[in-house]
Amino acid sequence: MRELLLTDLKDLARGAALLGAGGGGNPTIGRLLVESELRGGGRVTLLDPEEVADDALVIPTSMMGAPSVFIEKIPAGDEGVRALRTLETHLGRRADATMPVECGGLNSMIPLVVAARTGLPVIDADGMGRAFPELQMETFGVYGVGGSPLSLADEHGSSGLIDTGTDNQRMERYARAVTIRMGGAAQIADYPMSGADMKRTAIPHTLSLALRLGRAIREAREQHLDPFAALAEALRATLYSHGRVLFTGKVVDVLRRTTDGFTHGSAWLAPMQTGPRVELRFQNEYLVARLGDQTAAIVPDLICTLDADTAEPITTESIRYGQRVRVFAISTPPVMRTEAALAVFGPGAFGLKEPFVPVETLA
Repeated sequence: MRELLLTDLKDLARGAALLGAGGGGNPTIGRLLVESELRGGGRVTLLDPEEVADDALVIPTSMMGAPSVFIEKIPAGDEGVRALRTLETHLGRRADATMPVECGGLNSMIPLVVAARTGLPVIDADGMGRAFPELQMETFGVYGVGGSPLSLADEHGSSGLIDTGTDNQRMERYARAVTIRMGGAAQIADYPMSGADMKRTAIPHTLSLALRLGRAIREAREQHLDPFAALAEALRATLYSHGRVLFTGKVVDVLRRTTDGFTHGSAWLAPMQTGPRVELRFQNEYLVARLGDQTAAIVPDLICTLDADTAEPITTESIRYGQRVRVFAISTPPVMRTEAALAVFGPGAFGLKEPFVPVETLA
């Protein structure tokens, strides 16, 4: 158990945005929401997963919708708590802890806001090990936890409940439709589970990992060292053991649109000298990096675009023409590469024809 400090937030937001693989929401908005709570006297306590009792009730909280919407549709701040309370009322029991459903600049922060406002601890783990665009794409669901009942809340005080039993894909479709009607973005509470199920299905220590990675990038810059080398070194002894730069170049074109509650599109990068271009395809998150006609990295491995000089993560809603970037790939934990996991969030789940090949093998 440890208390999260105001001085941790910039490093945490940076590392969470990195692990979000281009998605998970805007890191600056997420950080500012938590900063406001801590400056107002709120406190956030992080719990190791093993510190959670097996019979505890864990309710993750997050935002849902197209990340690009949150740039203009700023949260009111209380949506996450209202979603949590709505689900607690339905279940007839108060939560003992909350946690992120995924990594990401905003979605790693929403549970921290909820914690600061309610006094609940936040579990140092999540259900994706990165960010994915759809609710059924959780290790929770892959390994047997039902996502519903789910509650949603918007910035106008509206809330609702969705219960599709064990059908997590139907839950995603219904919740997506309601989120679109709420203006394309909402905050939710879902996957209510026991502490035992959380420990069995979650990716552990991803908040502390995000903090460590964000700090490694910052300290390397302060010491005038290579932040990309520092990042690769910081990953080596973790569940995400392999990280490397795939490409360095300039963004020469971006096609981005918000449809069906997602930010869809592609970005094209040209090398600084000569050679093939890179195409990055995304649906909220980067899904595949193609170097010429070759696959360089593919989901569920993490594909990240970082500023070529500072290694600051660039999300899919903020990538734009003229940026000089490096594409950095990170291997996912083994639990995300099983046959059951790939059936839910492997390439086929996004309509990609390429098979999954680990980035360290492709490299």
